[in-house]
Amino acid sequence: MITFSKVSLIYPNSQNTVIEDLSFSVREGEFVLVMGSTGSGKSSLLRLINGLVPHHTGGILAGEILVNGISTQNIKPGGLAHLVGIVGQNPLNGFVTDIVEDELAFGMETLNISPDVMRKRVEEVLDLLSLSHLRTRSIASLSGGEQQRVAIGTALVMHPKILVLDEPTSALDPVAAEEVLSILHRLVNDLALTVILAEHKLERVIQFVDRIIHIDADSEARIGTPEEILKDSLIAPPIVHLARALDLPVVGLSVRQMRRMTEPLRSRLSKLPDVIEDSSASGSELVVLNKLSCGYGSKEVLHNLSLTIFEGEIVALMGRNGAGKSTALRSIVGAITPRHGSVTVSGRNPTNMKGENRAQLIGFIPQEPSDLLYGQSVEEECSQADNDNKVAPGTTQALLAALLPGISPHTHPRDLSEGQRLSLALSVVLSAQPELLVLDEPTRGLDYTAKASLVTQLRNRTVLLATHDVELVAEVATRVIFIADGEIIADGPTLQILLSSPAFAPQVAKVMAPAPWLTVKDVVNVIEANL
Repeated sequence: MITFSKVSLIYPNSQNTVIEDLSFSVREGEFVLVMGSTGSGKSSLLRLINGLVPHHTGGILAGEILVNGISTQNIKPGGLAHLVGIVGQNPLNGFVTDIVEDELAFGMETLNISPDVMRKRVEEVLDLLSLSHLRTRSIASLSGGEQQRVAIGTALVMHPKILVLDEPTSALDPVAAEEVLSILHRLVNDLALTVILAEHKLERVIQFVDRIIHIDADSEARIGTPEEILKDSLIAPPIVHLARALDLPVVGLSVRQMRRMTEPLRSRLSKLPDVIEDSSASGSELVVLNKLSCGYGSKEVLHNLSLTIFEGEIVALMGRNGAGKSTALRSIVGAITPRHGSVTVSGRNPTNMKGENRAQLIGFIPQEPSDLLYGQSVEEECSQADNDNKVAPGTTQALLAALLPGISPHTHPRDLSEGQRLSLALSVVLSAQPELLVLDEPTRGLDYTAKASLVTQLRNRTVLLATHDVELVAEVATRVIFIADGEIIADGPTLQILLSSPAFAPQVAKVMAPAPWLTVKDVVNVIEANL
């Protein structure tokens, strides 16, 4: 179905190849994962499949790419629209219309598909992705995760033979992500759909895929089964690191496999007393929400929300897509005015603060970090941040190098990957040393190494983050707040809240249950202390 023959790619004004001498074939009905570090070229590889690269991006392409026997060099991307469906990292960049139902129908209209067939396909996709209740909603009013499901729907409704997805679950809650991946897996098996996706949250996808294409930092690629690639890969999900830490003979690709392999160990560890560390806050009140209600138009999103965040806490807001997490963050940073109730940060109303005073009080990274970037190069962006935040020259650049080394200072921010842009925006905000750091989906596009660097930067700060990344929450959060339909339904220490929710529990907790451990480090520490 797809054949790469000695493919190499280099972009204009770049000194290094993005992909070097890559050859592989994907058969019909295969489910293939593309993995690699942030900025390694995964998105470029995906866009090569339908000709977006180099037809729309420029660059020099060597070698040959055949898709269903058609050379991408001889046909432009529009000529493959009936064959290849693609979903990018940022769904908003691909939308054409304003309403969900219209967006689903648009692609079929361009191919002159009959109205009765269009209507049937739209209904099927609405049901398949649980979008029926959103059919008349404005796309701009949807949450990031809801937009991501709509984007996947616009690709599926075209009935492509090949589906290409870039970070398809990055903004989805664990339940929605499981549903989408299960749907893709079913389409692969039932309809022989060929699926190629790039994803950093490997813990979600490795159990579904047939093969992995691993692109390393030197633009070289290895191709093999999940077991072959993950056996010695530095990039691996928590259960693989757990298998290595426990010196198991093989790596487990699912919680079920790992529970079977760790049964003797769990039996011995179950006799140990549980030691629960106290993570309660000891600082003074920093953020106070008092009976807060917010909404858009006639829709009320938050209802009488009251909570207090203390200095030194790292608080994770969790909940399904559309629950109101982003709205809560935007009200705290002063981006929207509450309908009722009040918000104070360090005793001040954030909506009345501007410029330098707000930057020193609150640092905010929205779901789309590009909104904060306006320089013509990474170097200019960092220099401007140093000036705006009145810090020593090079401070922002040093923060960026600590978060994600290797980014060229001469690169335009628009040419960076999603993870690189996020790291740059975070460095810009952190250089101001704000009292409160507010992050909306801070790990989109970040590999495990970059995520570990982010965790290091977040420690010893007061942080409020909305995220679906349960592994990040397990590593760094001291407190978790669950929101559903604009109301708080659970609030407590991370260990207590995550262990009480099977859907939102991290992988290690599922493997080692009922023991109260969330991370590989927790398990290793217990073993070293007691066995």
